[in-house]
Amino acid sequence: MPKINPLLVLPPLMLAGFVAFVAVGNLREDRDALPSARAGQTAPTVALEEMPGRTPFTDDLIRNGEVTLVNFWASWCPPCRAEHPVLEDLAASGVTVLGVNYRDQSDRAEDFLVELGDPFAAIGADPRARMGLDWGVVGLPETFVLDGSGQIILRYAGPITDEIVASRIRPAMERAAAN
Repeated sequence: MPKINPLLVLPPLMLAGFVAFVAVGNLREDRDALPSARAGQTAPTVALEEMPGRTPFTDDLIRNGEVTLVNFWASWCPPCRAEHPVLEDLAASGVTVLGVNYRDQSDRAEDFLVELGDPFAAIGADPRARMGLDWGVVGLPETFVLDGSGQIILRYAGPITDEIVASRIRPAMERAAAN
């Protein structure tokens, strides 16, 4: 029986393993959805620094019996700028949107809000990403839908659009209201 050189067999086996790994990953129902370890759990405690001249975002605001959206954003984040009009539309329609200014400079965050408007019912700063880490934030923007007791119903990673509001955010708000 001829001896097989492992250096000739190993690369095709590694390639086949990689292809199988990618194929299994692409079989997920929604490849754009980033799973959240926090979904279905109570939101971690809100611990934010105040932003001067803005209503402070405190822990009791996510546990007050009302459905709320919590949006992590920053002035240096282009997708945050892109989603901002959608947040303003949600706030104008009566949705409570709470803002977490993430790893940002306070003067730049203020300039952002002055330029684009302030859709946030309350806001706080997370300059060292401590709250973001507790909430499992991996990139900006990220939006969470919470029920009135502070349970996370949905985490959406990425900029929200009108389509995302219709297909993901509003249905999650309805589920939150039913809790």
